[in-house]
Amino acid sequence: MEAKERIARRVAREIKPGSLVNLGIGLPSMVANFVPADRGVFFQAENGVIGLGARPPEGMEDPHLTDAGGGFVTAVPGAASIDSAMSFGLIRGGHLDMTVLGGPQVDERGHLANWKVPGKMVPGMGGAMDLVTGAKRVVVAMQHAAKGSSKIVRECTLPLTAQRRIDLVVTDLAVIEPTDEGLVLRERAPGVTIDDVMAATEARLLVRGAVPEMPLD
Repeated sequence: MEAKERIARRVAREIKPGSLVNLGIGLPSMVANFVPADRGVFFQAENGVIGLGARPPEGMEDPHLTDAGGGFVTAVPGAASIDSAMSFGLIRGGHLDMTVLGGPQVDERGHLANWKVPGKMVPGMGGAMDLVTGAKRVVVAMQHAAKGSSKIVRECTLPLTAQRRIDLVVTDLAVIEPTDEGLVLRERAPGVTIDDVMAATEARLLVRGAVPEMPLD
């Protein structure tokens, strides 16, 4: 199983039936592929869609149906198109049960930095700041390291997305929960040891008892 699929599958297990969930662009958008249709979950995108489905088969793309990053998606029965004011009203009004976002960095305090990428021009913050502030639960889905450097750091060196502490981090190596005491290692990927996770992590991790393997089915 590829690393990104492992992350998406594990995040999908965090989504409760009947939830309204926002998926960020890139890796987080893969989560929709692993949430059963009978769970009654509605995915929302900032560009004004409620009821996003999985990516369509090649050749079946609809240019008028995309997520916030411009990626092609499908729509589930009961999906709705709304304007930006309504879309951000849902986010800022606290109506989203959960958001799943990517990010270059998460630090020991559970702060996320994900709106600015070093060396790249970005058009703006997008909805990241609103999502981290407004969603009831914030889950970060990302690779544990990039270019040999850990993305779970002692302190973010990139601009923070918000002052709020996120709720969970799911990487290809581990599931980590930010708490008042620090980052707690909750699960490790199949075939990965606690020492492997520690070696790949710049931040300090708290280990409390046995750390089970993350479930992926």
